[in-house]
Amino acid sequence: MHIAVNAYFWNRPNSGSGQYSRALVTTLRQMVSDLQISLIYPQVADAPNLQDVPPGVQVHPVPTRPRHVGKVWFEQRGFPGACTAVHADIAHIPYWGGPLRSPIPQVVTVHDLTTMLVPEYRRKAGARLYNALVSASARGANHIITDSYASKEEIVSHLGVSPEKITPIHLAVTADYRPQPNSLLDMAVLRKYDLPDFYVLYLGGYELHKNVTTLLLAWTYVGQALGDEYPLILAGQKPETTSDSYPDYDGYIQKLGIGDYVRWIGYVDEAEKPSLYRNAETFVFPSRREGFGLPVLEALACGTPVVTTNATSLPEVVGEAGFAVDPDDARGMAGAIIATIVQDDLAKELRATAVTQAAKFSWEDTAVKTLQVYDEVMKCSGV
Repeated sequence: MHIAVNAYFWNRPNSGSGQYSRALVTTLRQMVSDLQISLIYPQVADAPNLQDVPPGVQVHPVPTRPRHVGKVWFEQRGFPGACTAVHADIAHIPYWGGPLRSPIPQVVTVHDLTTMLVPEYRRKAGARLYNALVSASARGANHIITDSYASKEEIVSHLGVSPEKITPIHLAVTADYRPQPNSLLDMAVLRKYDLPDFYVLYLGGYELHKNVTTLLLAWTYVGQALGDEYPLILAGQKPETTSDSYPDYDGYIQKLGIGDYVRWIGYVDEAEKPSLYRNAETFVFPSRREGFGLPVLEALACGTPVVTTNATSLPEVVGEAGFAVDPDDARGMAGAIIATIVQDDLAKELRATAVTQAAKFSWEDTAVKTLQVYDEVMKCSGV
């Protein structure tokens, strides 16, 4: 079997689609030695070649223009043409961006429908047109993989795809996310960001649906009780401007009067994330919608108590190993955070159950279920 994989996000390992592409391809290659995989990627002038490609995986560049126009051309013309050129049996597009027409059977991974369902993200005409394009391509795919049962329900409801054509396959994390400390690395990371002995962590994006404003509102309660000793650390790239998609966080922090209890540390390298999770008293992920919620699983794997929400896929990830509150309930979120800090027995129990819950997810299981989808598509297509 020869799989052609759209590698548009391969060189973006901090993105969810980039992490998924790399982990899936690497695990598939390790598990099935005779599986042929070709990474097809858009080659823009002066851009670096694909990095960290597993041994035995072929790379096929497609010259492409930069920016959004080049991306759409690559998805709709360049990638399908390359699938023919490398004589692949199946095309896998590991994000919501498949071609309308494919010369070979195609599998599309639709992680979530956030860009379609959040009104603020589809106000521009270009966004609406692209949503229409990728929605049509998803409906025409031979099969859709998605990250959770919650996302499957939304795809059935909003795209009108038959449930039989959609397979939920959970994601996983690498072995780097573990509760055992890496003393030298942890010390270096804590020193780099000048972190205190005790802190509560948020690590993720700052788009509107991430719901960080509710976390900040919750901190008006937490800060009064514990803020001096347990500051809120905001990790991840801070938005440079405000817009419909990105609230004015600094203005909101000032309005709430919690500036003394909140610290931005900015972008964090992938290798540093486990250290941040391990040393946090609690990890908070207040998102309103996720296809999966990888940061929650990363924190659980590090044995860190988690407070998240009961929205979309997040209950599937956290299970009974953490708190899942209403995304609009700032007071309830604050209560859960405070409980994980002041109740020692609860914190100890959550740390133990976190690791147990995280162990239910593995990239090997993800790869096996993905291979089953490939086999079924080939069988139905007569390839």
